[in-house]
Amino acid sequence: VDRILELEPEKRVLALKNVTINEPFFQGHFPGNPIMPGVLIIEAMAQTGGVLAIESFSLKGKIFYFMGMDKVRFRKPVVPGDQLILDVQILRKRAKVIKMSGLATIDETCAAEAEIMVGFEDKL
Repeated sequence: VDRILELEPEKRVLALKNVTINEPFFQGHFPGNPIMPGVLIIEAMAQTGGVLAIESFSLKGKIFYFMGMDKVRFRKPVVPGDQLILDVQILRKRAKVIKMSGLATIDETCAAEAEIMVGFEDKL
């Protein structure tokens, strides 16, 4: 994630990821036809959601980990030169678990969407 564009604590965050051919994963995914791996799009959503969680719930210094992903859909390939806009919203927070919905768009067209559940705890 390159930049946070908007942040509404406890609600949503909007971030920007510039997708460049210099990304190391493009060498193997796929030679001659570079496409950003879906798992890395979801990772970008999770990182964006992590910023929202830290800013919303005073979680600086906590460690975050994936607990689950639901309703994951990839709608459009993400290729070098794209600007990926990540819109992540908090659905709910309980004790040490946060559920968020994420939408990744390119030029206002959905590239991917998912619901992400993350847990957090103190660093060991």
